[in-house]
Amino acid sequence: MPKTCSELRRRNLHGPTMGTRWSVTCDVAADIDEPALAGALAMAVQEVDAQMSPWRPDSDLNRLNQAPPGAWVTLPAELLDVLVCALDICRLSGGAFDPGVGALVDAWGFGAVRDTPDAPAIRAAADAARAPRPPTHQLLEIDRNQGRARKHAALQIDLCGIAKGYGVDRMAEVLHGHGVRHALVALDGELRAVGGQAGGAPWAVAVESPEIGRRAVHGVLELEDLAVASSGDYRRCLLVDGMRLAHSMDGRRGAPVRNDVASVTVLARQCMHADAWATALLVAGPGEGLALAQRVGLEALWLLRREGGLTGLGLGRFGTTGAA
Repeated sequence: MPKTCSELRRRNLHGPTMGTRWSVTCDVAADIDEPALAGALAMAVQEVDAQMSPWRPDSDLNRLNQAPPGAWVTLPAELLDVLVCALDICRLSGGAFDPGVGALVDAWGFGAVRDTPDAPAIRAAADAARAPRPPTHQLLEIDRNQGRARKHAALQIDLCGIAKGYGVDRMAEVLHGHGVRHALVALDGELRAVGGQAGGAPWAVAVESPEIGRRAVHGVLELEDLAVASSGDYRRCLLVDGMRLAHSMDGRRGAPVRNDVASVTVLARQCMHADAWATALLVAGPGEGLALAQRVGLEALWLLRREGGLTGLGLGRFGTTGAA
């Protein structure tokens, strides 16, 4: 029998993963096995990291990246699920979200290979990205029945724009499996609400203002059985000739994103969808991105850098004024 609100207690669980930290705030029964729950949550995100990290030489993703074109690579079902989702959003977004930009990410110093831009590597990666060839979603073949994938050309896959969101979804699955019906899951800037709070209120989540060098709140969202993710130019960026370049790559241009979008926040039922679409809309920019979001039915908030400050543009519950 479900516990009543008065029988539940607020617990805060957390730990390190993927170069950041995961956290879960949950309302649970007093007799829950908290160490077992915390251990299962930690194991879930560690498994995602082991499969999808570009920084771990032994990750399943790096096995795929290192395989020659045409060679089938056996992969875990979870990684295949994320690859299928990434390729689908790549197709739907017209390449604005592109998991095949790994070489560009490394060349510009945002990946596992180097921490500063390398001009020869940038030229090589940019030339390859702009060369006439099929899009990434046609260059990577997934065989779910056999649990394998293969590349049809030289391709370096990067899942940093979706893997953390998937990690949040995996933690939500763990919570459901342990009978937890009221929780807020967070991994870096990606969050998902499992139900609402035990008292009946939704979970209040801050939308961060994209200000460099300090943390500030732009607005507040209320979440219940919903995920949110943000992507922006204010956390990881480079200054090149006085210009700020975001860490997100535009595979269509073969270069970092360069537009006036400071951040994009997206709502979705699954956090990996919110995560990937936030990147897609950041790359697409306000014009193309707005049309794209309307076409696929997204709820999104853009914060644009305009003369005199930030301007908001919103769809769905964010409203036409962009207020969170």
